Amino acid sequence: MIDQIRHIGLLLMAGFTLFVANAQQKTIISQYMFNQLPLNPAVAGSHGQFSATFSYRDQWVNFEGAPQTSIFSVHTGITDTKVGLGLLVSVDEIGIHKDLGVYASYSYHITFPIGTLFMGLQGGFNKLTSDFTLLNLRTASDPLLSGFVSNINPNFGAGAYLVNEKWIAGFSAPFLLSNKIVDAETAFSEAKEARNYYLYLERTFTINDAIRLRPSTLIHLQEGAPFSFDLTATVIIKELVSFGVSRRNNDAIITLFELKISERLHLGYAYDWTTSDLNQFSSGSHEIMLNYRFKVKGLHKDLLCPAYF
Repeated sequence: MIDQIRHIGLLLMAGFTLFVANAQQKTIISQYMFNQLPLNPAVAGSHGQFSATFSYRDQWVNFEGAPQTSIFSVHTGITDTKVGLGLLVSVDEIGIHKDLGVYASYSYHITFPIGTLFMGLQGGFNKLTSDFTLLNLRTASDPLLSGFVSNINPNFGAGAYLVNEKWIAGFSAPFLLSNKIVDAETAFSEAKEARNYYLYLERTFTINDAIRLRPSTLIHLQEGAPFSFDLTATVIIKELVSFGVSRRNNDAIITLFELKISERLHLGYAYDWTTSDLNQFSSGSHEIMLNYRFKVKGLHKDLLCPAYF
């Protein structure tokens, strides 16, 4: 009887692992309109000057073992060239599992009558680790649930980003390789990373000298997972502060707040109000972001002051 229970438990764990691997592998970002490099390598250099962003997301507050994500990204354009460079470091933690991603990005831009087109590539790796020593198991000798497991998977991706004064459109596939996540030799089945595709659209409407309205959407397609999208509307007041609301289908309603603290420093905060069945266990998710921009003498010539909105 004990062995039967053990096997059922292992089957459930394997099923959960495969569910996570196929349903939500990549980071959710509620403030996607202000922090796009994690989704599209073509964004590298689009701010002109040096731009550094740190964001932290605490998903499903009070839900033990829920995802926690930290992202640090930097990118810059290079004056007198059409080149942009970027670096992205992310850490996803879910229970005893950790996913460290390190990616460098390169973009090249071309100016057309309708706007500037940025084309980008990125390459790097993810280091996946699982520390089973943190589990409190009744059967400590189980070979599937013991020790410290670590593996490194290289990956690469590409994207495009078209910008003008009134609208922005972007499309990307940041991770193109389907690397193996769960080894079939040590589990019941083999799980692989799924490809993710992102489509971003944004339009700005000027109401008067003080107020602008900016609707946007992020459409997310992932192999083996349901269709996902965010619909967002933000109001920008005097180029200093913005308020917004967003709807993520079948998951959450999001409230957004952005503040330009100074010419260089920008603060953002979002709260996801959970609308799925998970609201029985958690009321929502917190996400905070800091962005710092500045010009480097000799690298950035004749650039205007940073424009956040």
